Amino acid sequence: MRSGATDPAAPAPAANADDRPLLRYAWLSIAAAVVTISLKAAAWALTGSVGLLSDAMESVVNLAAAAVALWMLKLAARPPDEEHAYGYSKAEYFASAFEGTLILVAALAIAVTAVDRLIAPRPLERIGAGVAVTVAASVVNLAVAQVLFRAGRRYHSIALEADAKHLMTDVWTSAGVIAGIVAVGLTGWQRLDPVIALAVAANIVVSGFALMRRSALGLLDRALPAADREAIRAVLARYEDQGLEFHALRTRQAAGRSFVSVHVLVPGDWSVRRGHDVVERIEADLRAAVPRASILAHLEPLGEPASYRDMHLDR
Repeated sequence: MRSGATDPAAPAPAANADDRPLLRYAWLSIAAAVVTISLKAAAWALTGSVGLLSDAMESVVNLAAAAVALWMLKLAARPPDEEHAYGYSKAEYFASAFEGTLILVAALAIAVTAVDRLIAPRPLERIGAGVAVTVAASVVNLAVAQVLFRAGRRYHSIALEADAKHLMTDVWTSAGVIAGIVAVGLTGWQRLDPVIALAVAANIVVSGFALMRRSALGLLDRALPAADREAIRAVLARYEDQGLEFHALRTRQAAGRSFVSVHVLVPGDWSVRRGHDVVERIEADLRAAVPRASILAHLEPLGEPASYRDMHLDR
């Protein structure tokens, strides 16, 4: 018997209200990308550095990724309907995967440009001005990344977390490029500039694969993080002390939403109402432990052989 306290097919009226702030953060990411592209393009034009060109190209990827994230966040905010009874929250994984793909494409373009400059090095110009402009762009990225990190953790949004991680990668990339340009200015070794650009390409390839892997795991219905599973077990343990039993506990993550199902075994001589009331309390406690979770509880009698035939994952 399903408890009825949380029906995954029922609309979630609070979803749109909860997800609305995410769209503002996505617009912030787009604005930051536009600003940093302008600054880094100016730095490249001033110096002619292929390292700064690679940095600017990564910011173009940031802009495209932020635009896709905005689109997917709007889709993810839709409430469940007849065709999508569990909601649209997995749309965020597509944004993360798309961002990872764009990163890999950008890395390839950077590598091609860097190899050409490695073969035919060129002197850099106006290094001081270029570095100053790049530092300003990095400060913008660092500030926005911190804001997105906090928002992603607060709202359990993989799209915002992916965007924040990409911006932080951009910050470290810029730091490496700046160090390389300064070194070129001090040593006069022109090939150091494309070498730094190749290092940047390798660094963002790692970031791109990490984003794509996380998206793939999300689409494969990976279990909730260990901390959430421990919180769930702590709730159930309190009721086990009262004589109840639990099995067939399953969890899965769908971007900002969590899903938990469990079988609740109560004494067979309890009334339906008493069993239902206990399950209601258990579900409420589980939702408090795992915010924004959809809970599906199945009520069964203790001691009945049929109650133990579905304990395992493969039923």
